[in-house]
Amino acid sequence: MNKVKKIMVSIDFSDYSARTMNYAVSLGRELEAELIVVNVINQSDIAAMERVIAVHGEFTVEGFLAKQREERLKLMDQLIEVEGMSSDSVKKIIRSGVPYVQLVEVVKTEGVDLVVMGIKGRTNHPLVRFGSVAEKMFRRCPVPLLSVRDKD
Repeated sequence: MNKVKKIMVSIDFSDYSARTMNYAVSLGRELEAELIVVNVINQSDIAAMERVIAVHGEFTVEGFLAKQREERLKLMDQLIEVEGMSSDSVKKIIRSGVPYVQLVEVVKTEGVDLVVMGIKGRTNHPLVRFGSVAEKMFRRCPVPLLSVRDKD
């Protein structure tokens, strides 16, 4: 088995994010691995904003994305600091597009050895076992993927 040097944790700021971050940080410390925290601004959210802009014309997609990146970096920093880490010691990546596509791309470009992510995301539908992004990542991720489950 190869040594795990880089762990990517996928964070969507859902109810599962704090537990997922906690697990990834603990694992990273144990393995002495670099931690890369990734969030993707969903293409469907961008498309919805484009429709609002088309009607109201007061905003720009670039402005929306800049604001989203700023807010998400702050949320990432908060999650990282709760774990007792300096936000400077963690690589943070914000992407936009189709979440699983962007996550797989980060795995490849950053040379990630292991992905840690929650099994559900923002919608957290009680009758769904896995979220759509998690399910697609399980099928397409080129490296091992560790799913963090809720305590239930």
